[in-house]
This record gives sequence, structure tokens and C-alpha cells, in this order.
Amino acid sequence: MKYSGRGDNKSPAFEFHWSLAGNAAAPPEGLQTYAVIFHDVENSSMKTTVDTLHWSAFNIPGTAKGLPEGLAAGDLPDGTRNGPGIAARGGNPGAYFGPGAGPGPIHHYVFEFYALDTKLDLPANTTRDDLLKAMDGHVLGKAAWFGRFHMQPAP
Repeated sequence: MKYSGRGDNKSPAFEFHWSLAGNAAAPPEGLQTYAVIFHDVENSSMKTTVDTLHWSAFNIPGTAKGLPEGLAAGDLPDGTRNGPGIAARGGNPGAYFGPGAGPGPIHHYVFEFYALDTKLDLPANTTRDDLLKAMDGHVLGKAAWFGRFHMQPAP
């Protein structure tokens, strides 16, 4: 609950580790930045086939060893840019917005991490489609972390 929209609504900490065939490895040559996309894969938005994008961030420096808990909103001093997501709707600066599924079936959430060979020249209010298009052809590595969330109705 700590990282949910109904809890503290702060982003969890993540560590970046590289491995090859199960063994620790160095980051790939040419690594410039990371990007993260966090979405609810079971919820569709506005009667479309698109799932719910909760948060994204890009231009995380390639030298980063991870992301701290409670990443701040907007553009950060290290060049990290919070991008599209629920909190960025209506012109607000991009920020993490945690799980918040209502009563009912379990929702599965995915954090997708991309290692890129470029810095993305995109505004903070870019779209997810434009973010994905800009990353295409620049992905050096990808990882995903899955979690589930289920809210119980109050007794």
C-alpha cells in the first residue's frame, strides 16, 4: 500500500543490475540513458485498446545505479524528465502515480525499464506513443517487473 495511490503514493526504489547468462556483467557499451514506463495492463482507457499509463520517466542518466524511493515530480537536476502518465494530465508536471485499482478483480502492474544509447529530445508533455517511437532503434536492454494490486471494499 505504501506505493499505491491510496497510500503514500511514492515511487518505489529500484536498483539497476546487469547480467549475462545469470552472471553479473558490465552495462553495455554506448549506454546513455534509461527510461521507465509504469502501467496497469488490465485497465483500458477511454474505451480504447490502450492500457492505463500511470507514470513514465526518461533521460535517467546511464551512470545511474537505480532510482531512489519517492522520485520527485517534473524535471530533475540530473536530467531525468518525468513524462506522460496519470499525474501529468491537465498540464501538471509529470509525477509517479501508484496503483489504485478499485474493488473487483486484481490488476497487474508492470514497470518496464529500457536502457538506451541516446538521450531523448522530447518535452515532458510528450505522449506514450511518441516516447516509444523515440526509443525505437535505441534499446540496448529491457527488463520488466510485474506486481498485482487488489483493493478490498471497506467492511
